[in-house]
Amino acid sequence: MSYLGENIRKLGFGLMRLPQLEDKTIDIEQTKEMVDLFMEAGFTYFDTAWAYAGSEDAIRQALVERYPREKFQLATKNAAWINCKTREDATAQFEASLKQTGAGYFDFYLLHNLGEMRTKYFNEFGLWEWVQEKKAQGLIKHAGFSFHSTPEELEAILTEHPEMEFVQLQINYADWENPAIQSRACYEVARKHGKPVIVMEPVKGGMLATPPASVEKILKNAEPESSSASWAVRFAASLEGIITVLSGMSNAAQMEDNLSYMKTFEGLSEKEKETLKKAQEELKKIPLIPCTTCNYCAKVCPKEIGISGSFTAMNYLTLYGSKEQALHQENWLVGSHGRKSATECIKCGKCEEVCPQHIKIRDELEKVTENLLK
Repeated sequence: MSYLGENIRKLGFGLMRLPQLEDKTIDIEQTKEMVDLFMEAGFTYFDTAWAYAGSEDAIRQALVERYPREKFQLATKNAAWINCKTREDATAQFEASLKQTGAGYFDFYLLHNLGEMRTKYFNEFGLWEWVQEKKAQGLIKHAGFSFHSTPEELEAILTEHPEMEFVQLQINYADWENPAIQSRACYEVARKHGKPVIVMEPVKGGMLATPPASVEKILKNAEPESSSASWAVRFAASLEGIITVLSGMSNAAQMEDNLSYMKTFEGLSEKEKETLKKAQEELKKIPLIPCTTCNYCAKVCPKEIGISGSFTAMNYLTLYGSKEQALHQENWLVGSHGRKSATECIKCGKCEEVCPQHIKIRDELEKVTENLLK
């Protein structure tokens, strides 16, 4: 019995973090070298997006113009929630993607980053029906969507749109049981609906390439020669129903590392699974704010502070020590979602009255302000 992605190997080239020159433009020559390494190793899946600045143009030069079209699969995405006021604005992204990639058609086309307030744009613009029209025209081979939200919302979308062929989800061993991201629960919803999964963020934006020292020690003791990133990619690739695992590689060295263990990958051994369980248990020991993003607090906050987003950002800082990445999270989860920063807290305490986790929210917001926002 055939299934979507059966001829696609389990490593996909994510084109979101391509190498850059000093002037911050994409390094096309190094990208060509990475494409060649990837293709020579027998891998064929490339993932870009209209919203990834310069990426579609770069992959035209590095891949589409240099390899026969039938030798690779190209995926791109439609972000209808970015500056789109009409259906025509949204569908224009598709025409731009065709022109920028020069691909002629897309093997996989995704409605980009569904969830929360973003889903309404795809509904209002009728993009569910539109993407099926493009399939009928042969301009899209397979239609699906990427998703960043709750399993309950994923359940609702898949129930309403069973015609979607696959789902792209954030899955990694750090977020597998994380109540704020619920990787496992979202994965299980997709599988319940019979949808194969494309994995994004297996290395959590690079965070699991340099995990907390206590976690890295567990991984290195088990396999001294293996990179920490390899454990993260292998974890995701070992799951059932996976089309491919996207890795956003930024240089040829990262490409070579990924290829070194994925060329022959056939699944995790029992010993490797035990090692990853130990790593997950070690992560749980690190003292984090126990926020589950239920957002009851947001409903009663008179200042409309992005409390759960602030806590997710603070947890990033605690786990990985990267203020830059933590601030990126805070900007996206708070500012981009129309919420105010932790610095606006007036300490009224209404949030604490409704928090199911009994978090001392006022104290934690003060820590966010002191450690992250100053």
